[in-house]
Parts: sequence; structure tokens; C-alpha cells
Amino acid sequence: MPGPNANEELIEALILAEPGDTVTIAAGRYDLVDGLSLDVDEVTVRGEGADRTVLSFKGQAGAGEGLLVTSDRVVLEDFAVEDTKGDGVKSKGSDQITFRNLRVEWTGGPKPENGAYGVYPVSSSNVLIEGVTVRGASDAGIYVGQSEDIIVRNSVAEYNVAGIEIENSYRADVYANTARHNTGGILIFDLPNLPVQGGHDIRVFDNDVMDNDTPNFAPEGNIVGIVPKGMGVMVMANRNVHVFGNRFDRNGTTHVLIAAYPNDYEDDAYMFVPRGVYVHGNTYGEGGGEPDGEVGKIISDVSGTPVPDIVWDGVTRIPEYFSWVSAADRIYIDEADDTTFANLKMISQMLLPWGWWPDKDIAGYKGSLPEPEPVTLPQDKGV
Repeated sequence: MPGPNANEELIEALILAEPGDTVTIAAGRYDLVDGLSLDVDEVTVRGEGADRTVLSFKGQAGAGEGLLVTSDRVVLEDFAVEDTKGDGVKSKGSDQITFRNLRVEWTGGPKPENGAYGVYPVSSSNVLIEGVTVRGASDAGIYVGQSEDIIVRNSVAEYNVAGIEIENSYRADVYANTARHNTGGILIFDLPNLPVQGGHDIRVFDNDVMDNDTPNFAPEGNIVGIVPKGMGVMVMANRNVHVFGNRFDRNGTTHVLIAAYPNDYEDDAYMFVPRGVYVHGNTYGEGGGEPDGEVGKIISDVSGTPVPDIVWDGVTRIPEYFSWVSAADRIYIDEADDTTFANLKMISQMLLPWGWWPDKDIAGYKGSLPEPEPVTLPQDKGV
């Protein structure tokens, strides 16, 4: 129960939990000064609702997470975490981790001093995130990194820098979510110099991505600092990414951007260009009328304003142009006739003359790519 000893009691309950236990957190507001951690397999941590059981870390002494899980087959559900100094709820190295009906929020609104990530599984597998709401993260509200077999569904991300981000991960389904009033709605990234690379097989579908109009408030140096206000979906340096059946509206820079990693790097294993991206069957409302920041200026200088619904920067590796690009690595666009598209022709970071281009269709290939298999998780099957 809430009270002067609540922090110590919660810490003790999580330490003493045994496999198969449910740790129930009663309704109320808990003012905590120390982060919580769980390292016991097969435990459920359950509150009495995300608006009734509230863990407030406004007085947190350290800069760590609100709750860190490092064990397997864990369910976290029906509580809120507010105002952590670091990340909200994190798992590391967990298998079969479920985040359900949680709320993670920085109640002072978007600020660079807020924690980086709201719901944050990393180096984890069989990840299920559903019914989650995150507000105010200074990097990504819902972030899944260096993980595999992931479902993010029926969740709301708003007033974050990135609403939902899948980074350096394998096999993810992101669907039936709402990403609104972020800087960027949904990001599918692959970055260099990380233990897990070559992100692939991502499906982003049946999401509402709209009104992403919050100025970028990421601390200086963060890669998401490049994301312009008004980004819908951004695919960067990932492979076999399918974006379909989504509803885009009122994203001021562009609804969909397909781009190479823009910075210098030293990592021989890294591939900086997106490959095998298929955008189809989406609906597009207003957008592109207020391109923002350096990225928005680069795009609009070439495409004009309003920026088209879908933009590809056109960056690829020079050798590919002399054998052209394999079918599996091409960018495919198959949308309604009134959908607008721009290829910025930024070939190999402008090492070739601006006007040079092979005699190929540069408006995005018509056709399709084989869709990744739907993600299935053990916890979805009651295992």
C-alpha cells in the first residue's frame, strides 16, 4: 500500500518473488525515490489500472530506470510509471516479456531533461507491447532495440520525440497503434557500432500516424535529433520493411521517408542504405506543408512544398548502379494514383554528378516484395 515504507516494500516484494508469483500493487499513488528491479523468472507484476496504481519517481535520487527487468517470462501490467530520471520501464536480456496496459509519462510535458525511453525492451526476445500509452520521452516513447520477434499493438505514443521506434531488430509487427503529436510517429532504424546489426523483416500496418507536430526536444547528440517535426514513418538503413494499410494525416514534413544513415561511421559490418522497402495500400491526408529543420529543407529544396507524401533520398552504393539493384533490395511504391512521390536522387552521397542516373524507372518500382511472415509469440499462444 502507499505510505512512507512503500519503496522498501516494493523492492522487497520483487526480490523475494518466486517463479509463478504475482506481485500485486494496490491502487494508490506511490512516491518513490529508488528504482525497482526484478530478476526472477515467471513473475507477473500487476497493478489495479494505469490510472489507479501510479508509481511516481519525481523524487528519484538516481538517474536509473523506474523498473528494470532482467528475467524471462515476465508480465508487467495495469500500472503507471511517472517522471523517472532515466528510462521508464526497461527489460534487458529478457525472453517472453510482456508490457500490457501500462502508462509511462513525464507529467511536465516534452522536455530534454525527461528520460530517454518510456517502454524500453533491449536485447530481448519474444516481446509483446500492447495497450501501452507513453508521453514525453526525450528519445522514443516505445523503443525496441537489438531484439527479435516483437509485437507492438493497440498502443498510443504522443508528445515524444519518436513515438514508436524499432532499432537494429529482427522480425517485428507494429500495428493498430496511434502515433500522434510526436516529432516523428514511427521510426524503423538500423545504426552502426551496435552488437546487433542488420535489422530486417519489419511490418508497419494499420496504424494512425497523424498530427506529429511536436518540436524536436532530444538532447544534443542523440540520433533522433535529426528527425524533423512533422515526420510520419521514417525507414533508415533497414531491410525488408513493409509499410501498408496505415492512415497518414497532417504530418508537416512528410508522411513517409525512406533514407540512408546520414553520418560518418567506422564499422565494416554496417550497411547504410535501406533495402527491400515496400510501401503500399496506405491512405494519405494533408501533409508536407511545413517541412522542418535541416532534413525538411533538404527535401523541400528538391521536391518543393508541399513535400510529396512519400520521399526516398535515392542514396545507394555506387557499385549497385553498374549491375543495378537486385529485385529484393529495391524500393517499391504501389499506392493510389493521387499519391505523390519524390526521389531526391542523392546518389552515393552526391559522389556522382547530380544529373547522372541509369536509364531506369526512378519513381519507385511497381510490383511487390514477399511479405515477412507474421510474428507469433509464445505468450500470445498461452505458452
